[in-house]
Amino acid sequence: MDFVEDDGGLITYTVGELGDAINGALRKGFFEGAWVRGEIQGWREGPNGHAYFNLVDDTAGVKASIAVSFFANVRMKLRPMLAKNRLRLGDGMKVRIHGFLDYYSPNGRLGLKMGGIDPRYTLGEIALAKDELVRKLVAEGLYDANRSRTLPLVPLRIGVVTSVGSAAWHDFRHELEGSGIGFKLVVADVRVQGESAVAMIARAIRTLSNRAGRPGTGMRRQLDAIVVVRGGGARTDLAAFDAEAVAVAIAEAPVPVLTGLGHEIDRAVADEVAFRSLKTPTACAGALIEQVLEFKERSEAAWMATARIAHQRVERHDQRLTDLSVRVSNRTRSAAAIATDRLDRHAGRIPAIARQRISEHSSRLERAVGRMGGEARRHLAVAGMRLDGTEVRIRDLDPASTLARGWTITRRADGQLIRSIADMRPGDDLVTLVADGTIPSTVTTTTASADAPDTPDALDTGATHD
Repeated sequence: MDFVEDDGGLITYTVGELGDAINGALRKGFFEGAWVRGEIQGWREGPNGHAYFNLVDDTAGVKASIAVSFFANVRMKLRPMLAKNRLRLGDGMKVRIHGFLDYYSPNGRLGLKMGGIDPRYTLGEIALAKDELVRKLVAEGLYDANRSRTLPLVPLRIGVVTSVGSAAWHDFRHELEGSGIGFKLVVADVRVQGESAVAMIARAIRTLSNRAGRPGTGMRRQLDAIVVVRGGGARTDLAAFDAEAVAVAIAEAPVPVLTGLGHEIDRAVADEVAFRSLKTPTACAGALIEQVLEFKERSEAAWMATARIAHQRVERHDQRLTDLSVRVSNRTRSAAAIATDRLDRHAGRIPAIARQRISEHSSRLERAVGRMGGEARRHLAVAGMRLDGTEVRIRDLDPASTLARGWTITRRADGQLIRSIADMRPGDDLVTLVADGTIPSTVTTTTASADAPDTPDALDTGATHD
């Protein structure tokens, strides 16, 4: 390699020579490589098995980034260690990696060739983030919120958050269908890992929560529970279920949320806040089936116990009724016999008593008839005498008899009866009724009797007859 000195004593490099010099200086200054920690962003894989990403850090307030090359041979070497710790590298994962700095002349970029990784750092960061989120949920009263919900005795209407088409969905549905119980499923299809997984899962849980019917909204509840299931995988595949948005959505759900995330060892924050967490989707389905079957068994047992008690009581009362009917029958026959005997005795006495009573009443009737005859004759005689006297008085009072004795009746032309000279005026026309006819007249004067009261009407007048 030839270097050219300029007039000032400095060496002039070609671009390629400068790149070689930089790499030489880097190897000399970082001959053992360097450990670098940060967050993986922009993870991508090439067709040849290589992987590339940026390692990003903004803890100091200023974002810093370095490109990392993760070549296929190194990936193959690190695969057993990553599998042992159940880690799968991807976006959002915080890592501490070892590599060698490299300046790539064709694009003028400084990068890091990854050669190793510290799994304890990543696991520690995951645990630390989970612990911090759990403390926050406890402080906000959300940690036990969903566990305070009540799972119905027969949870048949189930909302499901899962990746439709996955083994987890198949296992869950197959287990429910095999039970023979009429479960009704409302499924929300989501991604369970990757960049958009958190937003999709949280939104799906809230959508199903609204359908379940939140308290105070007046909506009729359409779901009894929500189930969140996914299949097994690496520990880092649970990252979406350690996210705050998913945990809060589960905690605030108005119905119980059951999780079956397919991890036998790990426990995500979603499991921590759920009403109940189970290891697999199959176990999650089994828990729902067990709840329904348990209610069915209790109902059948209660029915059998009720039927048994009812049968026992019916038998007991039937026996009591039989005993009572026997006693009633015996007493009835005895009472009937006694009554028949009494009736026979009374029947023997009735004719004599009847003849005696008839004789007594006949004598009383004859005496009463005798008394009634005498009384009737006496009353008839008295009534006849009274009738004769009345007839005489009526004859005496008859106007015809009175007229025959010389009395007259005088009326004015208008028919008014004349009782006093005050009832007349000179010039009045009169009609006088006598025994054998009427006499018309006109008043000319009237003369009062000597003992009549002295009144203006008692004038000395006379009357002329026509």
